[in-house]
Amino acid sequence: MDFQTDGEGFLLNRDQWTPEIAAEIAKRDGREITDEIMGFINAARKMYDENGTVPAIRNFTKTMGVDKKHLFNVFETGPMKLICKWGGLPKPTGCV
Repeated sequence: MDFQTDGEGFLLNRDQWTPEIAAEIAKRDGREITDEIMGFINAARKMYDENGTVPAIRNFTKTMGVDKKHLFNVFETGPMKLICKWGGLPKPTGCV
C-alpha cells in the first residue's frame, strides 16, 4: 500500500483515501476500525464534501444523533481528530 502521510499521520493526498488506507492508518495508531467507526468516517467525509470543512464535533454529533460522550468512549480520545485522520480529511482546527 503506497501512500504518504504528514508527521502526525494525516493523509497528504485526500484523493488516495480508501477504506483499506483508513484501516492501515488506524493500525499504525494501534487501533482497528469497526463498522461503527467506518460509519462515522463516511459521515464526516460526506459532510466535508458538502461543506468544504471538517465538521465541528457539536455539529457532527447533532447530525449523527449521537452523544459526544459516546464518541469519546468509542475513540478513547479526541474523536474528530481520529475520524479526520483515518478518513483522509484535514486535521480539525483547534486540535493540537
